Amino acid sequence: MSTSPYARRSPEWRLAGVWSAGFVGVLWLSEMIDTLLNHRLDSEGIRPGSTDGLSGILFAPLLHGGFGHLIANTGPLLVLGFLVLLSGLRQWVAVTAAVWLIGGIGTWLFGGAGTVHIGASGLVFGWLAYLIVRGFFNRQPAQILVGVAVFLVYGGALWGVLPGQPGISWQGHLFGAVGGVVVAWRLAARERTPPGR
Repeated sequence: MSTSPYARRSPEWRLAGVWSAGFVGVLWLSEMIDTLLNHRLDSEGIRPGSTDGLSGILFAPLLHGGFGHLIANTGPLLVLGFLVLLSGLRQWVAVTAAVWLIGGIGTWLFGGAGTVHIGASGLVFGWLAYLIVRGFFNRQPAQILVGVAVFLVYGGALWGVLPGQPGISWQGHLFGAVGGVVVAWRLAARERTPPGR
């Protein structure tokens, strides 16, 4: 039996790939259903300041404004989701849930009145921010190197947290990124806390 470290790690890589592709597959299925329904589901996004729009916090990342919107998010979702999943499914769930909720709540609180916010780009920015900063919080050289590589490839996208592009939810981007930083800090603090405290 091979004792190569690559052989030992390959199941983790495969599992991360399957979960990453599966999650993106759910988004594609959702958009197909929305298209069949003549895009009626898009109204279920986040409507800032509206009590009816609160449910959009749960649904907005699953909805997109057409396949062009979804295609733009698909590559980063596959790559960044895969990298987060390499730390395990439990870690991915914790990071994704934090980014999903913080990004959604921030958008609901600070989004423009009369707007509807949909799309998984908040998750993209959250995972991106998490991957960039986690190594510094964890003091793990390997994670810092991954963060630097991710920044070099996707760092230019961080300009998307600033207002200026019509039709782009910079609030979702900004608060998704805030969620990524917050969860990286919290998870690192938990790992450094001795048991029993």
